[in-house]
Formats: sequence, C-alpha cells, structure tokens
Amino acid sequence: MGIDGLAGCRVLVVEDEPLLAIELEGLLQEFGCVVVGPVSSLARALQLAQDGSFDVALLDVVIRGGDVYPVADLLIARGIPFALASGYSKSAFPERLRQYPRLLKPFTRSDMADTLTLLRGALSVS
Repeated sequence: MGIDGLAGCRVLVVEDEPLLAIELEGLLQEFGCVVVGPVSSLARALQLAQDGSFDVALLDVVIRGGDVYPVADLLIARGIPFALASGYSKSAFPERLRQYPRLLKPFTRSDMADTLTLLRGALSVS
C-alpha cells in the first residue's frame, strides 16, 4: 500500500545489518519508494553520497568502515534530506548533526512513514 507523496521517491538506504536492510527495502517498496542500495559499507555510501541519484537518505549511524557522519556531511553539502537511524539519543551525535531527523531503532512502520514524509516535505522547502 503506497503512502501519499512517497510514490517514486528515490531513497538511499545505508544499513549493514542484512536482515534490517531487507526489511527496510521491503517496507520502502510497500510505500511506493524506489530503493537505492541498500549499501552496507562506508566506502560505497560515500561514493553514492558524492554522486548518486536519489531524493532522500536513511543512514544507519554505525556501518562497516566507521560512522556514517562523513556521508551525512556530503548530503548536507548537496542539499539532500536524510535521517540518521540509530538507537542512540541525539546527544550521542556530533553537534552539527543533532538538528537532523533521527529514526529511532527499533522503528515501526508508522515511524518510517512519518520520517519519510518529513524528509520528502523537506524537498519542497529547499
């Protein structure tokens, strides 16, 4: 069942836990989104953040290769909305990233829909 406003939204998924990546991919497809990835390594995430084609991104904070913060910095520079997916509180993030949306793990279908709707809305503001 698609979610209003999300059909065709291209979502970069950076997640290194295989089962969670599969779950995210399925859920995003149910919402009508087009999944870019899932990406499980920092090197590949950095490459896509630099020159990939997508509308929004969901970034697992800790992935193979380190923290995802350099990816977030590239997305900020490109003006691409993103959410940090983590079980950590925002106070654990670097100060510069605390203002960005956080998808609290474990998340529900509703949490995911709300986060994507928020990110998609940021596209029309920029």
